[in-house]
Amino acid sequence: MKRIAIILVICLSFTAFGNVSAMDWKAHSGKTITFLMSEHPVLKGIREVLPQFEKDTGIKVRVNALAEDVYFDKMEVALRAGKGVADVHFCPMDSTAFNQYLANLLEPLDGYIKNSNKTASNYDLGDFPDGFLQSTRFPGGPGSKHYCIPASFESYILFYNKNHVNKYLGGKVPETFDDLILAAKKVKKSSNGDVMGMVVRGKRTDTAIDTITGVVYNAWGERNVNYPQNIWFDGDWNSPQMDHPAIQRGLSQYAGLMSAGPDDVKAYDWDEAGTAFQKGLAAFFVDASLFGPWFEEKDSPSSGNTGYAVLPPQVKGGKSYTAHWQWGLGMPANAKEKDAAWYFIQYMTNKQNEPKIGAFHGGAARMSTWSNPTYTKTLNPDYVKSTLESMKTTRSSVVMKKGWSQYALEIVDTIHRIHGGMSAEKSGEKANKTFNKYNSQ
Repeated sequence: MKRIAIILVICLSFTAFGNVSAMDWKAHSGKTITFLMSEHPVLKGIREVLPQFEKDTGIKVRVNALAEDVYFDKMEVALRAGKGVADVHFCPMDSTAFNQYLANLLEPLDGYIKNSNKTASNYDLGDFPDGFLQSTRFPGGPGSKHYCIPASFESYILFYNKNHVNKYLGGKVPETFDDLILAAKKVKKSSNGDVMGMVVRGKRTDTAIDTITGVVYNAWGERNVNYPQNIWFDGDWNSPQMDHPAIQRGLSQYAGLMSAGPDDVKAYDWDEAGTAFQKGLAAFFVDASLFGPWFEEKDSPSSGNTGYAVLPPQVKGGKSYTAHWQWGLGMPANAKEKDAAWYFIQYMTNKQNEPKIGAFHGGAARMSTWSNPTYTKTLNPDYVKSTLESMKTTRSSVVMKKGWSQYALEIVDTIHRIHGGMSAEKSGEKANKTFNKYNSQ
């Protein structure tokens, strides 16, 4: 009878956690942690899983959820507090997190990940694409440590309006990036301006840099991307390379997309561009993959009429490249309950729970999740196919440099100058001088 009971306990362990591990999921039972989070679709998924987490671990979770426009300020205050006010936070995996790392505000996670008493044996960090993990490792380069775990990502892909492509382009989706620009301009001209050929982020804001980087990576191709400088510097902060032919080609192509858009394209940020496409006002849209689930909502005018594709390559039949941006789960250095916090982070990002949480946002970060029916059945099959394809060649858009936002704005200005008629060569030379000026400040 005892033997049967033991077997039953083992089976229940497999059911609840997916494996028998050296770690004890009840090790921190009775503790309470605070999770600082923005009101994001990821949170909806976590709230669905949270009751089971509390049951499985005995850890109570206080969720402090804030609107995104106030979240960033509150996050900075929490991470800098003399006493810890959050044990886990929603981590923007870009220069924001890098600057927090520089200020010693983030807890490195490697000591937890590598400890078999703290991490389940089937957690499998390698299931995340290395390009995604690159964004979590600071300061970049050999010897860097992980400071966040990916929770949601967006890669930069092509959306197209099926009706407009059928009407104006004979149903043919462009097969190269230059052809995409020509096709978008054709739609705009053929419709006498009634349909915008393309909508993209044209506004002067540093937040456009991730989409821009996706387009430039597509022109950069298979060349190496070296962190922390990314492609914008030639291995050294004092060597800007805005005059590199591949970078100039990518920036020129982005300017070409803008030319196929509305006359006031410089007033368009992600919300204006996304809304215009959703309403059927444009034939093409290049931006974050996470727009896909929104476009397919039941009450969306674009539902069922949206096509998805990776960014068209530079040559027909060639390989597409893109960039990505991510949210992650991280631990403040001043967290009070660090071990319990790590249990929460790994539980919400493991292979068993990511598909459930990902169904609420459509940007799951694990490769295995994209073949999990729990996740994929909630999404458009073409969206799944294109986003998964983009994951194979995506690289992080992050530049790990303090004050990066002013450099990012200069990259946007470089595109605007090209859009306004300046040659890519002259605009790139001007950008190099501006980069060097920022370096000397």
